[in-house]
Parts: sequence; C-alpha cells; structure tokens
Amino acid sequence: MEVNADLHIHSRFSMATSPDLSPETILAGCRIKGLDVIGTGDALHPEWRRLWEPCLENDFGITVVPQTEVEDERRVHHVILMETLSQFAELQERLTPYCSHLETAGRPHVYASGETLAREVHDLGGLIGPAHAFTPWTSLFAAFEKPSDCYRSEKFDFCELGLSADSTYGAGIAEFAETPFLTNSDAHSQYPAKLGREFTRLDVSAKTPKAVLEAVSSGSITLNAGFFPEEGKYNRTACTRCYVQFSYEEAEAHRWKCPECKGRIKLGVRERAYAMSSIPATPRPPYLKMIPLGEVIARVLGVSSPNTKKAKALYDAFIERFGNEITVLLHAPEAEMAEVSAGVSSAVSAMREGQVLLFPGGGGKYGSFAFP
Repeated sequence: MEVNADLHIHSRFSMATSPDLSPETILAGCRIKGLDVIGTGDALHPEWRRLWEPCLENDFGITVVPQTEVEDERRVHHVILMETLSQFAELQERLTPYCSHLETAGRPHVYASGETLAREVHDLGGLIGPAHAFTPWTSLFAAFEKPSDCYRSEKFDFCELGLSADSTYGAGIAEFAETPFLTNSDAHSQYPAKLGREFTRLDVSAKTPKAVLEAVSSGSITLNAGFFPEEGKYNRTACTRCYVQFSYEEAEAHRWKCPECKGRIKLGVRERAYAMSSIPATPRPPYLKMIPLGEVIARVLGVSSPNTKKAKALYDAFIERFGNEITVLLHAPEAEMAEVSAGVSSAVSAMREGQVLLFPGGGGKYGSFAFP
C-alpha cells in the first residue's frame, strides 16, 4: 500500500519551534494535511518520548515513526529513524559521553563523527542519513566533498534533499547512485503550511514503523513531493546580508565578499549540487513540485499570510469539501475545486502543470512565486 510520510519534524524542545507542538496537535495536523506516516521529531529527548508513548496508537490511524535530527562534531546534521522509542532511549545512553545536553535539547549537538553516529545507530537497528544535505550551513556538503568522507566505513541509508533541492540535484552524484532520496518538511510547527510541506510516498507492506523503515531502506519510494527548489532560501548563490544574487564566476571574482554591502556570499544549492555531479543522472521516482495550499490561497486572495481570517476560512472550506490538503493539491478535479473557489482552482491547476513564475531564493532568503 502507498502512504504519504513526513519523516523529519521537531518538538517544542528544539530552538525556534512552536510552543504548541505536542503529539496531539501534530497528529491533528497530519489528518488535515493528508499524511499517513509521521516522524516523532526529537526522540532523543526523554520528555518528548514520554509524551509520545500514549499516542503511538492513535484514533487517526497515523503510523508514528521514532525520529530525531542531531548535529555532529563537524556541524553536519543527520536524520535518524528507529522502530521503537526504547531504541532511542538506548541511543541516548550511548551518546551521553559525546553530549552534555541530551535531556534538554531537542536537536542536540553531539561531539562525535558521522561515522561514530552511524555505527551506533546501525548497531541498534536504525537508519541514518544526511539532513537537508545540500544546504550551505550545517549539512553534509557544507563540510565534505563526498558522503563517504563523513560516514567513512559506515553506510548511509538515505539522503534527505532539503527544501532547496529536488531529486535532479542529487541524481548525478556517484555515491548517491543507489541511495533513496527522502523529502521531508523539517517542520517546526504543526500548522499545515509547514507540516508535510514536503513528503515522501512509500510503498509499504503494512502500516507499522518496521515496514516504513524497510521501505526506506529498500528504496520503495513511488513519489517525492516538495517545494519548487527555487523557493528554498539557499537555492542560488547570494549575499547572506543583502541577498543580492551572483553567478559562481561573479562570486569567485569578488572573492565571496559582496561588493554592495561587504557581506558574505554563500554558494547556492543548485551550483553546489551540479558541480558535484559526475555521472549520468540515475533514474528516480517522479518529483512533484507543489506549494502549500495555504500559501496558494493567500496569493490568490492577495492577503499577507495563510493565517489571516479570510485565508483560513477558505482553507477550511477546501478541507471540508475534499478531506485533506494533499488531496486538494494533487487529485481534486478542477471543476469541483472551482465550486469552492474559481481562483484557487485555477492556481492549483497551474501549479500541477508547472506554470508558476518563480523568483529564486538565496543567501538565507526564501524565494517567492506568482501565478501567470
């Protein structure tokens, strides 16, 4: 069976996250979004594990996969997936010599190598892979030229692409030839504009954490869905202070210092990914580029945010009619959507066909979009 999975989120114990995050609000958000599988986020945190225990079996029928993100000694971020919360309790004990704040930080900084982390995770039966691998900060390719330079003798089980990349960005990298690509939200809140804004459709044998891990490990992925890469805030090479964008050659000529404001120029995901590509692109599942429904509605209504009263009312009308957001974005017939809002129906149809005007992001500033 096919399931929509978001396998990287956070808890209220991580920095810059919503204080309203709880297992209950996350599960409710999954129902509205149309997610069948959700990562717990921050499963190394003992209090967050305790809060999830009674919610692993839930009335929504959502499969909960224990998951966390950690930062290693080189500031590379990794996503870790396990079958049970007790495995994370054991991993917490094993990582205690490398980290003094495992009981307080949702996303801990562990002073161990990627190889050491992977060895401990694999020894406990879990999976590990680089988080948002291409971003110019706290990522695999910010610190290393190749995945094997990070994980060394240990394998990496998947690669998370991140909001600024799609599967074409990694398909030509030799060490990723056999690596499954995951698309996850990295959500810091339970709101539909964030939760499930990227997801992976998996073909699983059962709706259990074990079956989900088996599907990830075997690459049983039928669809990746996520942002247009240009929407990501690190897609193009740009100044991190004033966000002026540069070609690679221009950045080199300026010695990576902005001539306008003297800020630092940061290499974009697109340029970094293509520079590392050395083989013909490997075949990948379809990648569906999508924009969260709330943002589509806000743009159509001409309001500042999906959280305005007017935008939320129209969003709720679509959910009431079609059941969840993913159904609206991917499958709802145009004529039926038009019965709720002709403007939104037209915009969603244009998005499905890739007819979106994109204004790429870079240097830490998100890109934007418009409908023709």
